[in-house]
Amino acid sequence: MVIPIALLDVTLTLYQHICFRVYGIPRVKRSDYVVIDRHMLSYLNAIEKLNCVYCGYGNGVIAYGREIIARTEQFWCPIKHASKAAGEHGRTEKFVEYGDADGWRARLPALREDWNDSSSEQ
Repeated sequence: MVIPIALLDVTLTLYQHICFRVYGIPRVKRSDYVVIDRHMLSYLNAIEKLNCVYCGYGNGVIAYGREIIARTEQFWCPIKHASKAAGEHGRTEKFVEYGDADGWRARLPALREDWNDSSSEQ
C-alpha cells in the first residue's frame, strides 16, 4: 500500500496547489496531517518503528486528503445528504439542508468564503 498511498499524496498535493489557487480555496497544510515521529521511540524494535512510520504516513495522508476533499465539497456542493452518512467531516455541519433550494442559492456565496472552523484547525 505504500505506492498507492504515495501516489495519492502526490496527486492530492498537485490537485490542491492547482485547483485551490484557481478558485481561492485556502490550501491544506500537509505537515499538520502527516506526522512521522514515533520511530524515534527507543523502546520500539526496528519492525515496530517501520510500522509506526507506515501508519503515521498512511493515516496522515488519508486525513490530509479528507480535508482537501471536504474543502472541495464546501466550495462546490455544500449540501447535506438526505440521510446521515457515517463518518461525515466537520464541515458538513454548516452545509445547507437537503432540499433547501432557497437556502442553497442564498448561502452558497458565504459558504465559499467561510473557511474558519474546527476541521481546518486540526
